[in-house]
Amino acid sequence: MADFEKSELSRYTPCNFADREEQIQALAIVHTELLLIHPFREGNGRLSRLLAMLMALQAGLPPLDFSEFEGERKEEYFAAVRKGLDRDYQPMEKFFNAVISRTLQAYERR
Repeated sequence: MADFEKSELSRYTPCNFADREEQIQALAIVHTELLLIHPFREGNGRLSRLLAMLMALQAGLPPLDFSEFEGERKEEYFAAVRKGLDRDYQPMEKFFNAVISRTLQAYERR
């Protein structure tokens, strides 16, 4: 956790990147790395999503909607986490791109 704090957290938080691609990259890396550390017996996914939500708010985004990946797309999410073992964050970037797009569409309909 100390290494995580010194590297990913210090580099990507606060998440005040103006560019959407940088926001997505920051979310993907921090989220994946925290999940891979798996510091707690229970609640690591919830904590990682909560941190992603905080980072999104720091970036000026509305609260993220992760609901689509709680159902049948859950395996796609787990596959993205596993890719992180090789420092391949592109699948998780794709995940966060979808989450942000869906969140913004829902937010604009209000």
